[in-house]
Amino acid sequence: MRSLFSQVSAVTVMNIRSLPRRLWMSLAMVLASAVVVAILLAFLAMAKGFEATMSGAGSDAVALMMREGSQAELNSVISRDQVNLVEEAPGIARDAEGPLVSPELYVIVDGIKKSTGSKANIPLRGLDKRGMAMRGNMQLLEGRMFTPGTNEMIVGSGILREFDGFQLGNEIRFGKNMWTVVGVFSTGGNVFESELWADAKMIQSHYNRGSSYQTIRAQLENPGDLEPLTAYFDTESQLNLELKTEADYFAEQGKQLQYMAIFGRVISFIMALGALAGALNTMYTSVADRAKEIATLRTLGFSNFSAFCGTIAEALVLAIAGGLLGSLAAFLFFDGMNASTLGGSFTQVVFSFEMSPDLFVQGAVLALLIGFVSGFFPAWRAARMPVIVAFRNAA
Repeated sequence: MRSLFSQVSAVTVMNIRSLPRRLWMSLAMVLASAVVVAILLAFLAMAKGFEATMSGAGSDAVALMMREGSQAELNSVISRDQVNLVEEAPGIARDAEGPLVSPELYVIVDGIKKSTGSKANIPLRGLDKRGMAMRGNMQLLEGRMFTPGTNEMIVGSGILREFDGFQLGNEIRFGKNMWTVVGVFSTGGNVFESELWADAKMIQSHYNRGSSYQTIRAQLENPGDLEPLTAYFDTESQLNLELKTEADYFAEQGKQLQYMAIFGRVISFIMALGALAGALNTMYTSVADRAKEIATLRTLGFSNFSAFCGTIAEALVLAIAGGLLGSLAAFLFFDGMNASTLGGSFTQVVFSFEMSPDLFVQGAVLALLIGFVSGFFPAWRAARMPVIVAFRNAA
């Protein structure tokens, strides 16, 4: 057994040392593997970044209510009477000022994207101080809070990164109304950073919403416990509302971009087939180039298995080098890159590509797969080729 390991080791070292003789073919295999791995990681990082942005916004301690049948906040309508009934519901936390309930409005306004100069939908959310208090990680980065009863607003840091014209102090016209940016806020990188926040009553007035709202958020007495609210809703015929935790709502919204990961895997699979064709050609050329060496080794007593393993090892080394190069390129070019896409309410959600260790593992697995498959058949040929034929081909 020790002799076998020595043989495998000797053939592997010989193959690796002979790579400079096949420099360009080897580089072609490395680059093909690198491109495939980089593309796979880019799509996965995009999907992961979007999912993290959506899921990071939700809390199990907050109940979200929308009109029954609404798939998103934009489609919902809730009357003031329903808000009053919800404020009387059990299971909702209270403080000295009453129940912790935040009725909110959600309208769409236009913004100009920095990357393309084109218009895109941005959500303008109307809320009050209770609504802001429910976003526990909300932090004012610049300026001050908007003053209730005025056309002032604060902008999410994601909006500031992706859209023009929302700098602190700017005046922005939405329809007939002029708004002033008085603050910039962060919510830890989640979806709320893709919004503009202003006084709910001002938005009701400017957008002719009367006393209606679109969603209600309520702080639960016990995080995740919707039972008291569900039972109460069953007894109140006016409360035809869908009820779920905020965490569940955003988790459902985040799943819509899972197609990105699927699309990335499909594209990577197709490109991997092309990379395999090039890699197979490289390895067959390598075997043909070393036919005389392999035949000589087998004449000296080296086993077929050592010739097989040496060729497989060469293919794996080249594929791993490609995988490392592709992973490095993906990390340098995509990690933390900002982008935006349409969310569930047809508004732009700003998010960042997120590279994580599990993605690198997936890239490494793909590179190893390319290396093994591309090396297997040439290795099999190297191990099975008769010595006389190998000498004749080499001559």
